[in-house]
Amino acid sequence: MNATANDLRFYVGLTGGIGSGKSTVARLFAVLGVNVVDTDDIAHQLTQAQGLAIPLIRADFGAEYITTTGSLDRTRMRQLIFTESAAKQKLENILHPLILAQSIARLADSPDAPYAILMAPLLLESPSFLQLVGRVLVVNCTEQNQILRVMQRSGLDEPEICAIIAQQISSAERLACADDIIQNDGTEADLVNQVASLHQQYLNQQ
Repeated sequence: MNATANDLRFYVGLTGGIGSGKSTVARLFAVLGVNVVDTDDIAHQLTQAQGLAIPLIRADFGAEYITTTGSLDRTRMRQLIFTESAAKQKLENILHPLILAQSIARLADSPDAPYAILMAPLLLESPSFLQLVGRVLVVNCTEQNQILRVMQRSGLDEPEICAIIAQQISSAERLACADDIIQNDGTEADLVNQVASLHQQYLNQQ
């Protein structure tokens, strides 16, 4: 565990593919009193109007990638990084150090919580984030369920979702790196039970 994020005794990295149910699992842990740090939420704040990343994105990508309200044009940026791998790396080089710094601060922000969860879609691809956690929890589901869930919550169509899935590491690679797995293809009650079981396990590891 990184010495800069050690105010809490125990950190769990939560990850999974798009539409796997990471946010739902994170909310269930939060209900149990766990400090949940969401890197997607941090990234969104950084790329809103007046966000710390906006001047850097404007300088590296051009003003056309900033909306008239001053936030990141996510649709335009998504289209760019799907077609240009160098653009994806450039964006990550801007965002990741900022996200990392805020993640470390937020992990230590609730000293009364029994442990903390760092929810990061790119956890396994990012050594600087991975070194912060003591265990890796992967939320997994079938690709069919991934597609259906993302279609229901967004305006993306199936080919767009499949393109996103193809850019992420495979389910098999995630599962190979997991210390713990939540299989999210069942009922809400089943998901609640899996989270409760892992929560007790993590409490016992303190």
